[in-house]
Amino acid sequence: MSTSSVSKGCFVFKPSTKKKKTLDLESYFIHGCEGAESREMRFKLCQHLWGKIKADTEVLQDELNRKILDSLLEFTRKCSFSRQHSDWASQMRASEISTAALVLGVNVPDHDMTFQSLSDLLRQSVSPHVASVQAKECTALKHLMKKVLERLMDTVVAVDDEDEEETEQTSAQLHRSVHCSLSALSDWYMTKTKKCNTPGKKRSSSAREEQQEPPIVIIFKDFEAFNPKVLQDFILICSRYIKQLPLMFIFGIATSPSTIQHMLPHSVSSLLCIELFQSLSCTQHLATVIDKLILTHHFPFKLNGKVMQVLISIFLYHDFSVRNFIKGLQLALLEHFHSQPLSVLCCKKKEALLNVMQLCHQDLERIRQLPSFKRYVEKQETQEQVNLMTDDSHLKETCQKLIKDLREYHKNYYPILRCLHTLTSSLPRYPLGKQIRELHLTCLEKNVWENEDYQSAIKLLKMVAKDELISLLQKCTEILQPVKSKTMKNAFLQLEERLVKFKHLDPAAEVVPSLEDSFTSPVKNLQKKTDLFQLQKTLLEMNESRRSKKLSLFETLRNEALEFIDSLVKTHLLPPESQTLYEVCYYSSSATVRRHLNATPRTSIQAALSNPYYYLQNDRLKTEDGTVSNAAPDICIAYKLHLECGRLINLYDWLEAYATVVSAAEGTDPDSDSFGKVDEVKHARFIRAVSELEFLGFIKSTKQKTDHVARLTWGGC
Repeated sequence: MSTSSVSKGCFVFKPSTKKKKTLDLESYFIHGCEGAESREMRFKLCQHLWGKIKADTEVLQDELNRKILDSLLEFTRKCSFSRQHSDWASQMRASEISTAALVLGVNVPDHDMTFQSLSDLLRQSVSPHVASVQAKECTALKHLMKKVLERLMDTVVAVDDEDEEETEQTSAQLHRSVHCSLSALSDWYMTKTKKCNTPGKKRSSSAREEQQEPPIVIIFKDFEAFNPKVLQDFILICSRYIKQLPLMFIFGIATSPSTIQHMLPHSVSSLLCIELFQSLSCTQHLATVIDKLILTHHFPFKLNGKVMQVLISIFLYHDFSVRNFIKGLQLALLEHFHSQPLSVLCCKKKEALLNVMQLCHQDLERIRQLPSFKRYVEKQETQEQVNLMTDDSHLKETCQKLIKDLREYHKNYYPILRCLHTLTSSLPRYPLGKQIRELHLTCLEKNVWENEDYQSAIKLLKMVAKDELISLLQKCTEILQPVKSKTMKNAFLQLEERLVKFKHLDPAAEVVPSLEDSFTSPVKNLQKKTDLFQLQKTLLEMNESRRSKKLSLFETLRNEALEFIDSLVKTHLLPPESQTLYEVCYYSSSATVRRHLNATPRTSIQAALSNPYYYLQNDRLKTEDGTVSNAAPDICIAYKLHLECGRLINLYDWLEAYATVVSAAEGTDPDSDSFGKVDEVKHARFIRAVSELEFLGFIKSTKQKTDHVARLTWGGC
């Protein structure tokens, strides 16, 4: 199925009689899946869990965008209403176009979802005439005009005579070609509005006013990427038709509103009546997603600290895209259910308990090999250890108990995590992090109370004023109150009792040292002349007196409350690795996630050129010593030969070496005259391989020597 010709031609390949079988999603998942006994069930669990996460994500996305979308809808309705009434001229000049500057942030991959929701809402409640355009499809004015007209009029638009002939031939029976101009759009709009206003069903006066002249909304998704000259010309043309067409613009801006002034001169921007709209920042969006999808016990699937750190690092240092973060979460979910046979227990509590009883002997042996379960067995008595390692029925009963304990751990972990974050997030310099995800990562790695920053946070909390401490503890009670757990209910009641004591604390009952007590005799002695020994003795007495100072009632209650919080932290914020069977729910292969999401194209290209067998799976290309076979593709041979050269490569020597390798691959006799000879075919193939290497960035032309190229790499992969 290949040819060596470099000339233009037509090659006919007969189709094979065997029909290719198309695999569905389940077949792709099951193929190569570890643990064939439960792979169908794991696929269904994975699909169900991802469907729930996806649905919750969409709802969350709508809630986050609701405020900005509602503001935009109100803006479009207000502009449309003002235009249809007499006060239009008083509010803006007739040549001004209503424009909404929507600042969405640099998370460009997330913008499509926002604009899709905005377009749907506009069509539903404001106007059916909405068109969205992107810079990559509008490189010239005629292309921009063509896309706008086609998406508004739902017809074929001819740019010039040649395009018109083509469109008439291809869509003669479906559409009639329309000339690319705003006058055609004006005629079409007049026809549309007349049809809508024809007498028929009786309507109320308000509904009739809304239907008279619905606005024409044009959305520029990536405003910064547009050619400024194209935008300027388009706005100037639209301003000429503003009396006939109720045009409105929405600019999608990723950087700053000042971009409008940079791209449009004053003569053009003065034709726009611009109103600014600011969306929620991507970091706030990510914090909400993590709070609703990850820091909750409702989803049994969890990420360990390293995997979560990889996803957050990609977000912070690459694209700021919450959409890509969720895709990374989906990849981790898929990999977990595909590679972990015991993920059949990663589901709701009732289903997990039922699935435990259906585990086969091989799955039970996998449980016995888990590191967390081995640690659990070592802590048991001798007879219990024997039963767990030999009796499958007893192991199933124990696993049910351990699954319940794991669910209870998650149910208690997240409320205490939120309480600790509430107490420490307002402290100076944020010792445990400003965002709750930072505190969560710390808790995933090790015991948080062994951290020096935790000790610093507790010391700072012991200096908090009464009103501020009461406010923080009140927020903690609000976090603990709705949790359906006996442990958390008990913690809520104890915290509530301490709050009552704080609120009923009598300021007069606090022990406050008097002025005379504060100036004790050692301090008075400091005012007298004394030697070094006496000074040291006096300072020690002052320190002892300060330590033996009686605490006030508020300080006592404050210390008790913080000690209670500290006990909750040490009890419930243990790392997941301390829990038995945590491997069932936690995905820990950070290298896999990094390899799939944080790709290194240069390394992959070099690996493909150095070892083509890995990708092509052709036995002729297999080599044992790591060299490239002479039957490899031309670009692989040229790449291997260029690695043997210095900084400057002589093209003629390179060509001769290439011809020698290719002649050996073709089976030419080494003793013949034609061996290694450069003919037209070999020369053309070599030039193509060199051009491909130049396109990939391995070499470049140089002016130092006319028949040489410069090498841009140091070595192989």
